[in-house]
Amino acid sequence: MAQQGNDISPEMIAVAVKRVLATLNESTGKSTGTATPANGAGKLDAKKDYPLAIKRPDLVKSATGLGLDAITLDKIVEGKLSFDDIKIHADTLEYQAQIAISAGRPQIAKNLRRAAELTRIPDARVLEIYNALRPYRSTRQELLDIATELESKYQAHICANFVREAVQVYEKRGRIKK
Repeated sequence: MAQQGNDISPEMIAVAVKRVLATLNESTGKSTGTATPANGAGKLDAKKDYPLAIKRPDLVKSATGLGLDAITLDKIVEGKLSFDDIKIHADTLEYQAQIAISAGRPQIAKNLRRAAELTRIPDARVLEIYNALRPYRSTRQELLDIATELESKYQAHICANFVREAVQVYEKRGRIKK
């Protein structure tokens, strides 16, 4: 079941899923309330829609479009789900960002939107960018090229701006590769 190149065993996935499900059940008290639609503006509201897994499970999807009810521990252990089947969908992160905004937490919303952009970038490339962003690893131009790539290839504008901010900070602190 593990993808080639990954050393994640079915047992590790099962343990992770059990932890996530236990955390969801603990934090929500297993509420049986019905899903509440978003407000008229099309934005989610923390008071009505949080936590999504309980109040709006129809909006929680995996990267492949599976809903929460389609993701079970048995299916994971049996190898019926791929790693992408349990990754979060960008839309789900956007819904969480809307909730964060309505709760007065704009920085969390920005982080969630940046994470949503990262879902469009292949995992291997994300790791390469992460390594390139470490101090003294990249030249100014290499980092600016990454920012351009993020915008043009992946439409990841928030991430691109983050990289440009990193360039400014690294230059100021002398952390750019010579």
